[in-house]
Amino acid sequence: QVQLVESGGGLVQAGGSLSLSCAASGRTFTRYSMAWFRQAPGKEREFVAGINGSGGTYYADSVKGRFTISRDNAKNTVYLRMNSLEPEDTAVYYCAARLWVISATRSEYDYWGQGTAVTVSS
Repeated sequence: QVQLVESGGGLVQAGGSLSLSCAASGRTFTRYSMAWFRQAPGKEREFVAGINGSGGTYYADSVKGRFTISRDNAKNTVYLRMNSLEPEDTAVYYCAARLWVISATRSEYDYWGQGTAVTVSS
């Protein structure tokens, strides 16, 4: 069982930056690929970025070059650094975990955090 707790959301102006963190419980963190998803009002939850246990990453085209996902295996924590934020990035951001391989498919993740809200003002 893995428990995930996100933090770091808030309000930021367009063009600004924000960092999110997701702390995971458990002793086998490196076995898990971690991902960030987001859900804007009235929209489906979508994949943002993922990272596997050895640090390999994968990004959605919409955030490539602006967002960076990273992880600290010693702290059981995954991060999302968001730069050049746009109003379209406004959403609740969720941390998710699945064993081994990164996936961009929401249904393939077994564990989810409660979400943290990010609002980008224009």
